[in-house]
Amino acid sequence: MTDLTNLGVKAIRDGVAGGDFTAREVAESFNAAVASAAELNAFIVTTPDHALAAADAVDAKRAKGEDLGAMGGVPIGMKDLFASHGVQTTAASHILEGFKPEYESTVSQNLWNAGAGMLGKLNLDQFAMGSSNETSYFGNVASPWRKEGSNAAMSPGGSSGGSSSAVAARIAPAATGTDTGGSIRQPAAFTGICGIKPTYGRCSRWGVVAFASSLDQAGPMARSVEDCAIMLGAMAGFDPKDATSLKMDVPDWEAALNADLKGKKVGIPKEYRMDGTDEAILASWEQGKAWLKDAGAEIVDVSLPHTKYALPAYYIIAPAEASSNLARYDGVRYGLRDLPEGAGLQDMYAATRAEGFGDEVKRRILIGTYVLSAGFYDAYYNQAQKVRALVARDFEQAWGECDLILAPTTPTASFPLGSLNEDPLTMYLNDVFAVPASLAGLPAMSVPAGLNPDGLPLGLQLVGKPFDEQTVLDAGLAIQQRSGFEQAPEKWW
Repeated sequence: MTDLTNLGVKAIRDGVAGGDFTAREVAESFNAAVASAAELNAFIVTTPDHALAAADAVDAKRAKGEDLGAMGGVPIGMKDLFASHGVQTTAASHILEGFKPEYESTVSQNLWNAGAGMLGKLNLDQFAMGSSNETSYFGNVASPWRKEGSNAAMSPGGSSGGSSSAVAARIAPAATGTDTGGSIRQPAAFTGICGIKPTYGRCSRWGVVAFASSLDQAGPMARSVEDCAIMLGAMAGFDPKDATSLKMDVPDWEAALNADLKGKKVGIPKEYRMDGTDEAILASWEQGKAWLKDAGAEIVDVSLPHTKYALPAYYIIAPAEASSNLARYDGVRYGLRDLPEGAGLQDMYAATRAEGFGDEVKRRILIGTYVLSAGFYDAYYNQAQKVRALVARDFEQAWGECDLILAPTTPTASFPLGSLNEDPLTMYLNDVFAVPASLAGLPAMSVPAGLNPDGLPLGLQLVGKPFDEQTVLDAGLAIQQRSGFEQAPEKWW
């Protein structure tokens, strides 16, 4: 039998449905792979029983000739930002350690309804704040990739670093991620996998621990474009419990996948050619243009003039929303409570937050509280919202000239863990290409483009019109077919 852990979502689903192997055999294989990869620290909690129970339910359905669902028999990793009924959900923070929700997030429930099972809860940057997966209370996540000739532990990207590491290491066929300013796309690029952030509102935010509510969006991470299309179809859908949820039918993205881009125009934004961008990244961008041209697309130059203001605006808006969202963690209702002897209510709040939040979370709360404070609200927050509107308008005007935008996903390949800890601004610059699409709420995907001279993966980013995930996926498929990227990291863990 093929090593089942080398199979992706589509191959597992079709293999289970066709009787090539059972869902239980798949779950057992991946449970064993997860157990053998503790050095990656990709999982905070493992749930082998959940994976087996879901697999047995799928096998029972198959025995009765019933429909197995779009994800029937596929065990996945769940980013520990999604509430899991009865399973510890921490957002990788000490302040939520031990919290077991009495409810299930809409996205995860949609996946269980589609026949998926859960291998465990994946590590991440604390409260999804970070670009390297080094802010987790439960320790750093290591990328399965290593630089050629080096044993230094590399960053899997952030905040969905546990998700990207697990999928790239073949210990999960797919995983959920969340993307606020690039947290699906940047880790996907760092680890040589695919990841798509759908249009804002496509996937419900209900039951997802909030970072920045006007930006957060769930999406799939997997090893192929097809697998992302399948999983996104299972995750998405209108949810009356989420006021920002789109009341739209979910297209069958998998069935409509088509790598023929004849008649499509792909825009190349001149503002994305930034100083400091790695030469290997720029070369991969040129290669991406050639691949899309080969697929029938016309390449055109476009301008997104407010790009240089997007990152500063994001790092005002996101912390501002975070400071409001994180005010609920006070030691009163759930999670950690630090109550010094003789302390009053305010003392308890202060002690609990000082103990429970990590340094990066505190940094962003302080920035957010500052920009929302009297006297600074208009100078910072309102100005940032105006910039956001200008960034969105840039994209709207670009759509008059093209159907899709091609850009690098990140300015560099992965970097060693610990190498940027003293330089938060350089760390924030990792999101420079990803943030504009987030501010505009657009669908955007990273697909592998090859390896750099150090043997590390590089990603190309595709940004589409609102609600047009199909064109993004189609162009991703065109790149995937032409790049032939199937490299896997050499196992060291």
